[in-house]
Amino acid sequence: MKPDAPDGTADRVRPADGETPEAMPVQAPEPARKVRPPRSPMARIAELVAIVAVALGAAYAIQAVLVKPYRIPSGSMEPTLAIGQRVLVNRLGMQLGHPSVGEIVVFHPPEAAEQMLCGPDPHRVTPGGTACAQPIARKGSVNYIKRIVAGPGDEMYIRGGHVYREAAGTRKFVGEHDAYIKDTCEGAYTPPECNFPVPIRIPAGHWFMMGDNRGDSDDSRFWGPVPTSWIVGQAFFTYWPPDRIGGL
Repeated sequence: MKPDAPDGTADRVRPADGETPEAMPVQAPEPARKVRPPRSPMARIAELVAIVAVALGAAYAIQAVLVKPYRIPSGSMEPTLAIGQRVLVNRLGMQLGHPSVGEIVVFHPPEAAEQMLCGPDPHRVTPGGTACAQPIARKGSVNYIKRIVAGPGDEMYIRGGHVYREAAGTRKFVGEHDAYIKDTCEGAYTPPECNFPVPIRIPAGHWFMMGDNRGDSDDSRFWGPVPTSWIVGQAFFTYWPPDRIGGL
């Protein structure tokens, strides 16, 4: 008997005489990779058109349902919003909730708002008396942006450009916290539209809109409060110009 090999090879199984060692497995060659032929110019154009169409569709869906940009066309909301300033409006919020006093919103005014006609029987209001308490029932096609100063069931009047509101369910008129308004109703000359001292009550489901530039704003004082369904959404952010970027 042969002594065990010092390296332990005696325990290994060896092939019998005349047998060949077990062959090592041979790795199969990798299949040749297919080389894509270069795309034709027409295929590239078609792909680009598809990408642009998807992007435009997504942008339209976002503007129709979620958020839409608007440009400020006039100075009626100064100093909060200047002419040419751009804002983003949350359209989804109006579908999930309801407006609140103090919010800045984009909405459709009554059809005769540009003629400053109050409803339901079209007529003009006289500054210094009673503000318009009820609009013409037809919705206009244009968009306005103003601040909500009173809501359903509230009583209110305006003196010196300041709103005094008796909120629904209360018994006291309280002046709004209006550090944001422009001082066009102060000084030696006060525009007549700064004063509507006779209280009015806002109808159910309606909101009274006013510009922050109280001495130079075409708003609910002249054509009445707006139904909830005419409100597009709340302006929540301004993105242009760069020095005014921020929340509203």
